[in-house]
Amino acid sequence: MHMFREIKPQQLQENPFTMIGKDWLLITAGDKNKCNTMTASWGGVGVLWNQDVCTVYIRPQRYTKEFVDREKEFSICVMDASFRDALNLCGTKSGRDMDKIGACGFTVDYEGDTPYFDEARVVIVCEKLYAQELKPEHFLVPGYDERYYPDKDYHTMYVGRIKKVLVK
Repeated sequence: MHMFREIKPQQLQENPFTMIGKDWLLITAGDKNKCNTMTASWGGVGVLWNQDVCTVYIRPQRYTKEFVDREKEFSICVMDASFRDALNLCGTKSGRDMDKIGACGFTVDYEGDTPYFDEARVVIVCEKLYAQELKPEHFLVPGYDERYYPDKDYHTMYVGRIKKVLVK
């Protein structure tokens, strides 16, 4: 952790819309024996239940979901633009079939037992508070179900309490 310093969530200067929707995130979970990561461009940060939280969304077929479901914590890494090819790989290939982290050349480090990447510019470590599968009957806008879930592979939403924010 020598290259990072810890800040309070309120001190984070990144624009969440840019950080999540444009720069993308890597959601990573696992332990010191094995971890997996995936690219995400949907998510949020805010306050819920009087706590600073992140929300992330993972489809059921994603290998990383098994790791997030099993562990108490996950990390969110924000990478700079020089890692776009690696982010594309992490979003299109499965860790079931290849060593994505090795292929990207990422250095895994840990905050406690929670893996993250030294190459990140921002790391957010989250403790899972809540998980719920999105359901078609809860869409209030016509067409969203068909548009975003033609295969009926509804995301699970995870709400994580922000335990630590690390920045370079």
